[in-house]
Amino acid sequence: MPGEPVSAVKFKRFPECWGHRGASAAFPENTLASFEAAIRDGAEGIESDVHMSLDDVVVMFHDPSLERTTDGTGLIRERYWYGPDGMEHVRTKKEPKQAIPTFPETIELLMKPENQHVKLNVDVKIQNDPNRLFTLLKKTIIAHENWEALLAPRILLGLWHPRFLRPAETILPNLKRSYIGVSPYIARKYFWESCDAFSIHFSILASWDGEKFRKEAQAAGKKILVWTVNEPKHMMECVRWNVDAILTDYTKVWLDLRAELEKNQDKVEAQYKSRLFLWTSVQFYKPLQLLMQYYHHAYLESVAGPLDDLNAPVPTVKVKS
Repeated sequence: MPGEPVSAVKFKRFPECWGHRGASAAFPENTLASFEAAIRDGAEGIESDVHMSLDDVVVMFHDPSLERTTDGTGLIRERYWYGPDGMEHVRTKKEPKQAIPTFPETIELLMKPENQHVKLNVDVKIQNDPNRLFTLLKKTIIAHENWEALLAPRILLGLWHPRFLRPAETILPNLKRSYIGVSPYIARKYFWESCDAFSIHFSILASWDGEKFRKEAQAAGKKILVWTVNEPKHMMECVRWNVDAILTDYTKVWLDLRAELEKNQDKVEAQYKSRLFLWTSVQFYKPLQLLMQYYHHAYLESVAGPLDDLNAPVPTVKVKS
């Protein structure tokens, strides 16, 4: 368990609010409606995932397949976007029913004058071919006027597997990069020199090694993002950690709590003084965390190849004729 006491420090700033898949507690995740809701709430950023269709359309979607959240079926990489049976016709199960947004549509939203302060964390799923994906992302980004000043600085490219680093550095050198994951070991060994930020699961950052990693990163000028933080008591813990951004499904909850902190930090601190949750939930216990990291490591290698073999060809998906 972490050893740092409850802080009595007066913070000059509080973590930014980034909508995890948008304001996904209120709207269908990874949809324009969800992104727009997070922005309306006042979020400084939105987070979304990307996959590619057979006909080279980048879509904002978390799972490799459509079934969990939509009325569609099948793997995204095996489906076309356009056509009578294309994914452009798929709609979410959750109301209000929404279409799957594409990456160009999401960028159009961010390029509206009223949204040009909003950041975008692109979560690059490991099922993708990085060379193909990053080339498609670049095509969309550079199509916008003054993209180097107005767009690129607002995009954070989130990477899970070190094999994605070199293509990102080569094809999208203007974008900042972030490690995403649950392993401080992987973050230190493979991503430390190449990333500007580290986006790590809340329960891991609450551990002894997580505390050590946070301090190392902050001392090195690296930014810390925490996911997915949905409970106010966990949000307050992130405040004590002095992280840079909280990724949450409940954007309004964190924004309202932050507003209260800005008015009266002492009162809010007293309300959330207890940290018993660190001892009463199994997710914060080391054996479970080690098991979680073991399976995560195995999953990364099963899908995208060995972590150490960065020169091996990236698995590609053949396009059906």
